[in-house]
Amino acid sequence: MRKVLIVYYSLYGNTYKMALEVAEGVKEAGCEPVIRTVPELIPQEIIDSREDMKRGKELQKDVPLVTLDDFREAIAIAFGTPTRFGVVSAQLKNQIDRLSPLWQEGALEGKPAGIFVSTSTLHGGQEMTIFSLLPAILHLGMVFVGVPYSVKELFFTKGGGSPYGPSHVAGPDNQREIDPEERAILRAFGKRLAEIGLKLSA
Repeated sequence: MRKVLIVYYSLYGNTYKMALEVAEGVKEAGCEPVIRTVPELIPQEIIDSREDMKRGKELQKDVPLVTLDDFREAIAIAFGTPTRFGVVSAQLKNQIDRLSPLWQEGALEGKPAGIFVSTSTLHGGQEMTIFSLLPAILHLGMVFVGVPYSVKELFFTKGGGSPYGPSHVAGPDNQREIDPEERAILRAFGKRLAEIGLKLSA
């Protein structure tokens, strides 16, 4: 079974929950989702001092860290990140900065890639965060994949989602769960990414 890598960073658990929904869409396309996270940069003592952070990290305790081989083996890649002042999180960008060996090999060229994001507020930089990561995807030679308007939930979502990629509004307390429209967009995105990966790797 062909693999689709879902590599993400999540502090409070919201982007992780989004990754699980993307994985369901990947399965619908007949591919194997490979969920991986990236190294944390926040000192452990800070995380230990916050119940909300500890709760978020506990949700993800069994998720392995991504490896270069995970990137090599995947036919498509979904990147997930919370917004950080309108740009990609330092943790995910740090991992992308480590992809130079694959860039030099051209190992990611021609692979489809997409981006999903989580914000605290509706206008917290969802689309800007996607755009902030797009140059790296293009430098790596990947083919950017968004969400077309044939996914009808794009017309009705009150939480997040655009042609540029799925998104989720977690709320000021980071406790708002993924709603039905957000879930449908995430799954449609995962399915589309996998289907395009199958076509391009045939």
